[in-house]
Amino acid sequence: MEDKKITSKEMEALVDKIARTYEGDSGINFIDATNLPVRDKIIEILDLLTELIFPGYTGKRTVTRENIKFVVIDILYHVYTALSEQIALAYKHRCRMEQCDTGDCQKIAEQATKYLLSQLPKIRESLKGDVGAAFDGDPAAKSYEEIVVSYPCIIAITTYRIAHELYLKEVPLIPRIMTECAHTKTGIDIHPGANIGKNFFIDHGTGVVIGETTIIGNNVKLYQGTTLGAMSFPKDERGRIIKGGKRHPTLEDNVVVYAEATILGDVTIGTGAVVGGNVWIKKSVPPGVTVSVAKEDLVYIKHEKDK
Repeated sequence: MEDKKITSKEMEALVDKIARTYEGDSGINFIDATNLPVRDKIIEILDLLTELIFPGYTGKRTVTRENIKFVVIDILYHVYTALSEQIALAYKHRCRMEQCDTGDCQKIAEQATKYLLSQLPKIRESLKGDVGAAFDGDPAAKSYEEIVVSYPCIIAITTYRIAHELYLKEVPLIPRIMTECAHTKTGIDIHPGANIGKNFFIDHGTGVVIGETTIIGNNVKLYQGTTLGAMSFPKDERGRIIKGGKRHPTLEDNVVVYAEATILGDVTIGTGAVVGGNVWIKKSVPPGVTVSVAKEDLVYIKHEKDK
């Protein structure tokens, strides 16, 4: 039988061939890039922040009325140290890309971390409303606890509300890492730049997409497969996409969007409007209006019994 083991010469040739593909391709290489945040550490930090928001729900720490302050201070110190380090790496990466050398990355990172931690009470209040909206909006929900420990929308919305605060402080990379981790877990894709109001509920959730410049008011409910996306992008004279500007929808208060609806561009869905399933919208919808697909004729065929 022919020996199919790779020879040392073949291995050396293969190494050289692969190594040549790394030359000058900084876009996908992480060689000598010691100033990049680490995804796994971001996930660990996110888990700790989520435990601060929903104390005891992971079961990793026994939380009682007597020890709650000790648990909180332990997590806060851990998060402050770890997140400051990761944010500093993100700033250093941006400085390297933009060829700036201010030397203030660590200081700015600590300020951004302090800001996020100071927002945790506000984030908790927002999430109380989101959990309440899920309980009120889903007749199958038996308790708030069931929603917190099992509903994918709570993972996605919690992650978004944390990441959004870092996005507001213009922290590079990390907000997107956070929301894409939630996207991987839940199938719900919320860009950290979106602006989402109180009492937000995503029913079922799989396949929901919410773009960067989306604005969502209070008491809004989305169903699975909803896309709040952008139209085709304008390009400059070199054919590159022109970024920035408002390019995603605005949903005003008390809007309901049913499954698989697609709403594209800088349009407004007015207060109290209802968007039906499988609808494709590229124009604004007035307040209080229901938009639905024209009814199709259904065909019913009676099956003959087996002879």
